[in-house]
Amino acid sequence: MAETRKTYPRVIVFSTPTCSFCRKAKQYFRSRGVPFRDVDVSRDQAAARDMVRRSGQQGVPVIDIGGKIVVGFNRPKIDRLLGLTK
Repeated sequence: MAETRKTYPRVIVFSTPTCSFCRKAKQYFRSRGVPFRDVDVSRDQAAARDMVRRSGQQGVPVIDIGGKIVVGFNRPKIDRLLGLTK
């Protein structure tokens, strides 16, 4: 029986290179096989403005999961939005 690959909503991680919670979030997505786009807001001012517009926050990480915003590395909320909870 072929294993079906789970499809996830689009995931965007707004992050900076020095943010430890950003690294934890990206590592978590990799460990769960969740594809994501990493946007470095320290290098991209337009992306930083977009992140603030979406979240109302200037702190990172801000994670967009299928249009729903998670501020910080909130694993229970991330799991719920990705359908990873039992």
